[in-house]
Parts: sequence; structure tokens; C-alpha cells
Amino acid sequence: MPEALEQWSEFNVAMVGATAALAGLLIVAMSVNIAEIMKSPTLPPRAASSIAALVLAITAGAFGLVPGQSVLAYGIEVLVAAVLAGLFQWHAIRVVMREDSVSTRDRIAKGIVGLLPIGGFLVGAVLVLAGAVEAGLIAMAIGSVLSIVAALLMAWVVLVEVLR
Repeated sequence: MPEALEQWSEFNVAMVGATAALAGLLIVAMSVNIAEIMKSPTLPPRAASSIAALVLAITAGAFGLVPGQSVLAYGIEVLVAAVLAGLFQWHAIRVVMREDSVSTRDRIAKGIVGLLPIGGFLVGAVLVLAGAVEAGLIAMAIGSVLSIVAALLMAWVVLVEVLR
């Protein structure tokens, strides 16, 4: 493992454990109300994007722990994972933007919350690939923390909306 990634190993171990546990808890919490969630056009994409944000953090942290991996390979892996998570968020944004019952300001805020962590990982991956490894790893760390915050916010909205 290159020295740059090795310095982040404890952070990655902590993030993988925390985000995996949180993802599991959210899936269980959502499964209790899955029938109600599926009745809404906007809740399933929001739920999927919140889980995708956590899976992105899990994936980035896990790839950061692979022994002997080059920084270049790590940057590519995180870039691919961020693009895939971004597809879930993009779908959620498209569905929420069609929602008539919410103001435009609220719809934009919901989209931004979901895009922030993905943006952190995308910026981080690009910086790593461009050779600014330390700055890229810091951006990915910010993306990891934002993934937890965004996933909790989006999951909270899903779970509260089910009861309305």
C-alpha cells in the first residue's frame, strides 16, 4: 500500500465500519415500511440514493485498504464508484423535480444534499488522478463524512414521509 493510502488506513477502517453499520440499519428501518415507501413516486429513489451514498463511502474506504494497490488504481476505483452512486442521485433528483407538492427551493435543496458527498468523491478522485494525492484524499474524506450526513437526512425524510 503506498504511503499516502497507508496514512489514511485508520480513517478508512473507521468509515467502512460506521457506514456499513448505518447502511444496514437504514435498510432494516426502511424494510419495516417498504409497502408504504413503494406507494410514493419519490420515496424509493430517495431511499436508494441514501443507501448509494453510504455504499460509495464503504466502497471508497474498502478500496483504500487494499494492500499493494497503486494510488492511480484507487483514484479510478473511487471515480467509477462515485459515478455509479451519482446515477442513483441523478434519478432521485429527476423524480423529486417532478414533484408538484414541494416548492422549487425545497426540491433544489434536496438535490444539493444528495450531490455534496458524491461531489467530494468525484473531486477527490480527479485530484488523485491528477497527482494531487493528499488533496484528493482529503476531499474523499470530506465526501465520506458528507455521505453519512446526507444519507441520514435523506433517510429521515423517507421515514418521516411514510408516516404522513
